Amino acid sequence: MSVPPLIGITSGGEPSFPGCYILRQDYVRSVELSGGVPLVLAPAGAALHPALLSKLDGLVLTGGTDVVPRLYGGAPHPTVTDTSAERDEFEMKLVHEALAHDLPLLAICRGMQLLNVALGGTLVQDIRTVTGSAIRHDDFALPRTDVAHAVSVRSGSRLHALLGRDEVEVNSLHHQAVDRLATPLVATAFAPDGLVEAVELPARRFVLGVQWHPEAWWREGRFARLFCALVEAAEAPTIPGLAATC
Repeated sequence: MSVPPLIGITSGGEPSFPGCYILRQDYVRSVELSGGVPLVLAPAGAALHPALLSKLDGLVLTGGTDVVPRLYGGAPHPTVTDTSAERDEFEMKLVHEALAHDLPLLAICRGMQLLNVALGGTLVQDIRTVTGSAIRHDDFALPRTDVAHAVSVRSGSRLHALLGRDEVEVNSLHHQAVDRLATPLVATAFAPDGLVEAVELPARRFVLGVQWHPEAWWREGRFARLFCALVEAAEAPTIPGLAATC
């Protein structure tokens, strides 16, 4: 009997819970239902021991507070008030080590933004005031499974192969976005206002980032294929072109 893959899931602090590391159960449930064993990672001291990476079979970078602007050469925007240098440092190290070892990686919301910054990209610090977009991206007041807008998916991308659709409806819980895309990444989905909604790293076994929160629908399974693909890639490192079956 094969051992299910161990999937690391990052956590972080929240201003309303000082002194605590926070993670929504949605991420854990999504990994469990996809056949993985979730392991919650705390950025304690921003330490990254080699033994940790040697145990992990896959990685989920989760949502949360804003990335520190200085990491991408930006002066702080007035709306950027809640950041964690400790978490940023920890997750930046995780990204580089994961890529160095070709560890399957799924990056969600802030996680996708952090991935872009870690590889040399920049961020729009506040969509409303910087771009003037009328699209509802910061949909924080409504239930997490409320649809905010549609996303167009690029044909031929891994995301398109997984979802099997040219367009999907998503939730939206972010006020920042990818600005300059890091050179290794490829944008594979877009909001109606042109903001990047998904990125991929085609040269790697599995590196996918989405700007929305697929884990919020773990009960309905709307985006289960994203987590299944991560787990399948973690289970079978030698098999190229993996696609989810659950």
